[in-house]
Amino acid sequence: MRRIHDWSKQTVVDIGCGSGYHLPLFAHDAHRVIGVEPHPPLVRLARRRIAHLDSPLDSRRAVAIGGTAQALPLPPSSVDVAHARWAYFFGPGCERGLRELARVMRRGGTAFVIDNDARRSTFGHWFRRAFPTYDPIAVERFWARAGWHREPLDIRWQHPDRSSFEAVVRIELPRDVADAVLREHPGTGVDYAVNLYWRQY
Repeated sequence: MRRIHDWSKQTVVDIGCGSGYHLPLFAHDAHRVIGVEPHPPLVRLARRRIAHLDSPLDSRRAVAIGGTAQALPLPPSSVDVAHARWAYFFGPGCERGLRELARVMRRGGTAFVIDNDARRSTFGHWFRRAFPTYDPIAVERFWARAGWHREPLDIRWQHPDRSSFEAVVRIELPRDVADAVLREHPGTGVDYAVNLYWRQY
């Protein structure tokens, strides 16, 4: 992402920021970071995560606020970099969110969407098993028609122990599929392919 658009001294919005895991990373270099999250308990966790980033000079350098991708609580042309990682933007059906991006992005800004690449990797196989109606080709075509670039990436989940690995698998997959893949897959990690979609405005 940084190679495509460096967010140093810029305004970043993390859409669907969850508990705010990525907010400190962006805040390290950005002028301002805004986490947007629809679920109030996660907004509270995100605020706790970034509380130490506040300074007497600028207590709003990093904030977490309630809101959705379809109705971002931001003024027009106010964002340089947008980031959405496994949050809402999964191809057809997210058109309202894309219209909101077009509204809030500054000219020359870049939006990034990170999503599963269900065609590759061990986890991609698990994902297709769990969601057989998911059509990764249709999703990729949707983003291409909307003017987005795609960069396939290979990453890996690696956990310190088996129990934390199993816990995450059970969050990501329905119970029956999670039980099956955990019986078949030993260890504490898995190869994981993703697509980085991006577009400049």
